[in-house]
Amino acid sequence: MSYDEVKRLLPQRNPFIFVDKIVEFEENKRIVCIKNVSGNEPYFVGHFPDFEIMPGVLMLEAMAQASIILFKKSSTGMDDGDGKVFLLASVKNARFLKPVFPGDQLALEINVEKIVASGAIVQGVAKVGDKTVAKAALTFGTAEKSALSQ
Repeated sequence: MSYDEVKRLLPQRNPFIFVDKIVEFEENKRIVCIKNVSGNEPYFVGHFPDFEIMPGVLMLEAMAQASIILFKKSSTGMDDGDGKVFLLASVKNARFLKPVFPGDQLALEINVEKIVASGAIVQGVAKVGDKTVAKAALTFGTAEKSALSQ
């Protein structure tokens, strides 16, 4: 799937899109996405000026975005129709094992543990080459946008 389809599926907009393309997809089960880590990313200005590394929280965000694409492309029963939004509800057992540098290609592997009508639990792994750089269990839910603005 192309970057244009990624943009169509995600609620986020630039500069906060952290998925460049989808390379593997198994409906309701698994997705593998790529994030090309460019030295031009705005967060590298301050993280850190003399030792640029991708913030761990942005690796988690990339996993969450890959998960949203998986949910939207699958017949999961998780409805994010008009008026609803996907929310990251919790992150458990997050581990950041190696730094990610400008020029790296981050592979985001998401495997579904459980899906219900109003949420899901996935296991996410981020790799550079064959080395795992981050991993976490992510829990998602859906909510009415109107309920969040109060």
